[in-house]
Amino acid sequence: MSSKGGSKVAVIAAVVGNLLVAISKFVAGGMTGSSAMLAEGIHSLVDTGNGGLVLLGMRRSAQPADAEHPFGHGKELYFWTLIVAISIFGIGGGMSVYEGILHLVHPVAVENPWPNYVVLAIALMIEGTSFFVAMKEFGKARGSRRVFEFIRVSKDPSLFTVVFEDSAAMLGLAIAFVGLLLGQITGSPLFDGAASVLIGLILMGVAWLLARETKGLLIGEGVEPAVLERMRALVVSDPGVAHVGEIRTMYLGPNDLLVNLDVAFREGLGHAEVWAAIERVESSLKADQPEINRVYIEAQSLQRAMEAPQASEGFED
Repeated sequence: MSSKGGSKVAVIAAVVGNLLVAISKFVAGGMTGSSAMLAEGIHSLVDTGNGGLVLLGMRRSAQPADAEHPFGHGKELYFWTLIVAISIFGIGGGMSVYEGILHLVHPVAVENPWPNYVVLAIALMIEGTSFFVAMKEFGKARGSRRVFEFIRVSKDPSLFTVVFEDSAAMLGLAIAFVGLLLGQITGSPLFDGAASVLIGLILMGVAWLLARETKGLLIGEGVEPAVLERMRALVVSDPGVAHVGEIRTMYLGPNDLLVNLDVAFREGLGHAEVWAAIERVESSLKADQPEINRVYIEAQSLQRAMEAPQASEGFED
């Protein structure tokens, strides 16, 4: 299964699971008056909407290039992922914190908390299944890379968005359970409100991390330094190339990489030989990096190429 296909499976599983969980949490929260359960219901409802936005971004990013968008619509996915981050922060995190503070200022005892425990158990099974699917696809995509290393260099935010959300959901369930249990043991409704605030803060943290990872992709992120050096070595190894100047790269989508090269060809080559060298360079780059869809080569004099910087400015960590 492709990375893109795996991402879609994980997102759809998360949407279905979150919708079922949101309904059950709101029912339990309404029956018992639990602030933590209402916060969890808001959390799951926001996650449901966010999954829909990610699916929308995936669909729109697959649209072909047109006159207004000659490089395609790949960055639609990055835009909608940023909207997801804003949604998690403002709606999920903000409303959960507000609901928790409201219950801390005006405590209301949770009546008959047992429906909450039942719903939390059901939610744990559903969220756990969604989390398992997401982590399975995430593991396939990252290979041998460490988790945060893969997140930092990944160009497909749809998969790690689901992992972020599902991780926050599992943690939120644990916090809601502890808040309810402590409130039941001590008789104090403050634990319930405190749990709601903590859930909101976790969501805000997830939103900040997601926005941070999406920012570089949205403004134009390039390949990693190690990949850049391998690309340079491939181009220099061509018998028709004398020197390589700047290599500029930018991801226009998760599987759409643009490459711009400043190349000085060896003296004495005819037009046909230069074109043959260009074809070889382009073929070798695409064979090494299948996500490359566009290669633009600017022929320069040897002196000018030697004076050019030797780094790409497209990569951010």
